[in-house]
Amino acid sequence: MENADENLLRDRLIDKLAGADSATHHHDRYEAFIRDARRHPALRTAIVHPCSTEAIRAAVEAREANLLDPILIGPEAKIRAAADAAGLSLDGIAIEPVEHSHAAAARAVELGAAGKVAALMKGSLHTDELLAAVVAPGSGLRTERRISHVYAMDVPAYPKPLVITDAAINIAPTLEQKRDICQNAIDFLRAMGVDKPRVAVLAAVETVNPKMPSTLDAAALTVMATRGQITGGLVDGPLAFDNAVNLAAARTKGIVSPVAGQADILLMPDLEAGNMLAKQLMYFAGADGAGLVLGARLPIILTSRADSLRVRLASAALAKLLAERTAKSNLDEAAGAPL
Repeated sequence: MENADENLLRDRLIDKLAGADSATHHHDRYEAFIRDARRHPALRTAIVHPCSTEAIRAAVEAREANLLDPILIGPEAKIRAAADAAGLSLDGIAIEPVEHSHAAAARAVELGAAGKVAALMKGSLHTDELLAAVVAPGSGLRTERRISHVYAMDVPAYPKPLVITDAAINIAPTLEQKRDICQNAIDFLRAMGVDKPRVAVLAAVETVNPKMPSTLDAAALTVMATRGQITGGLVDGPLAFDNAVNLAAARTKGIVSPVAGQADILLMPDLEAGNMLAKQLMYFAGADGAGLVLGARLPIILTSRADSLRVRLASAALAKLLAERTAKSNLDEAAGAPL
């Protein structure tokens, strides 16, 4: 068990690492998640094909912060070469050697399906290669839900965390796919402690226009939520971006809604809109965006080479919290089930 001095030292490490770019950031919501996550044992996580300095560094940093207990899966010589290039020690970190990235993805999925790891983390292979192994028939990680990506954003100008989905996986989702994307995001925020997440289904306008399919989908999703086809959150749309996040803008346009002006989740009409919005917030508004893939039987951490240390630690922390709280919820449900 850690003693008080070890806890203090680790807190100082996290402050130093996560606050390294604090001169340009005026928000600290991620630090709360990181501190909460590191109070519990590190999450056993398969790092898939970590053959770049960035991928190795992300794994080592998360381990040092007591967030992840990594097992590195990939060509051992390339993994060790990447660690040497980054000046990092792999002492105490397990390596499972395989020949190439495809085999690394397959082995990581096997470990996840067998319950030997509780999360996956993308290394230096392509996202499509990893996710193809996750959703393959018989993988053991596929669920009835479509997988989707969330950016858990920390936006300085917004008073609370903001989720943007989907900005990385589903290119042009259908209505049914948007239902899954919406439900995945709601379930994620509920696991993070938001009792009734507010979902704004975005379009260019806040009125239904038959010539704009995104507005029709938004209206349908709103009705689906009232009929119990989407549960656990408040869903409203179509809403334009301004009246989704700014209460004064919503009131000016006469919009009466439990979501308008106070959204927790922005459900985007397609990947292009989601990706552009997320990156505009990052580069123009100083926002951070931690990335996760949802909808599989375990969380999948997606980091980018451009991510700051703050974001990499936040992605690991959110995956850890999600895995722990989902496991606890499943146990509670099983305990309450009739014999």
